[in-house]
Amino acid sequence: MSKAQTETTEMGAAVSDAPEAPEATPSRWPSRAPKRKNKAGRDLPAAIATGVVLGALVIAAVWIGPVAWYPLVAAAVALAMWEVMTRLREAGYVQPRTLMIILGQAMLWLSAPYGTTGLVSGFAFTVLVVMFWGMFHQGRHHQPENYLRDTAVAIFVLAWIPLFGTFAAMISRITEAGVDGSAYIVAFMLCVVANDVGGYATGVMFGSHPMAPAVSPNKSWEGFAGSMTAGIITGVLVVHFLIHGPWWMGIVLGIALVICGTMGDLVESQFKRELGIKDMSNLLPGHGGIMDRLDGMLPAAAATYILLTTITLMNQ
Repeated sequence: MSKAQTETTEMGAAVSDAPEAPEATPSRWPSRAPKRKNKAGRDLPAAIATGVVLGALVIAAVWIGPVAWYPLVAAAVALAMWEVMTRLREAGYVQPRTLMIILGQAMLWLSAPYGTTGLVSGFAFTVLVVMFWGMFHQGRHHQPENYLRDTAVAIFVLAWIPLFGTFAAMISRITEAGVDGSAYIVAFMLCVVANDVGGYATGVMFGSHPMAPAVSPNKSWEGFAGSMTAGIITGVLVVHFLIHGPWWMGIVLGIALVICGTMGDLVESQFKRELGIKDMSNLLPGHGGIMDRLDGMLPAAAATYILLTTITLMNQ
């Protein structure tokens, strides 16, 4: 027997003779794996603290009204655009990040005095700028590379974040039928919370049938059913007690918000999957990035604005 084999045998005997030592295992398989902090692998205390701070900001903005709600949404939109476009730049996509953030803010703030007219006008102008920038940003004498890809992705980002985000801001402008704009913000946020809580609770307890495993393995049909149930119940309650609309519109609101919110989650999951990333950034400890929190909320805001506006028109 060689010297190395003899040493190994002696070490093995020493381990086995020790009364308190566990059975030897290969070094690449530790005897006890480190315990995960939670199912999602997040820092739970940090996530809770961040959630409390974000919740306090939202509550304060709702209580103050549009004067605070618009700046809060504008800041979230700007940070989300910075995150997404930074990730795209790292993956080789070429867009004018700073210019698009500025024009995205213009879209949002034009909606404050001019409503959807200001939003659509700002969006159209921004798309034109992006199209022309992609054509000539390297000069008149250089043929643009990946023009269709980069321009299409830029327009996608503009629709995904500042366009949908502006609908969230404009919810505070709905003041028809004697109902203050803050009530509409509360209605929207309560439906969003119900969607998230209902989906998370039922998904954790009963989730076993993946909804779209190729895109997001953690999304289950059971979680979607929980979101739908909580969303519909909350939608009926907020429409009846806060907005004073017909109860059946609460059902429509709940269904639309849950579907749009779920699809928004899947869209971001696919976006991150294609870029090979887990989180958009680390701006929010325990949560990832701003866009990781807004992914389902943004398309849901567009659906909510349309439906709440319809409800107010029906009440006139």
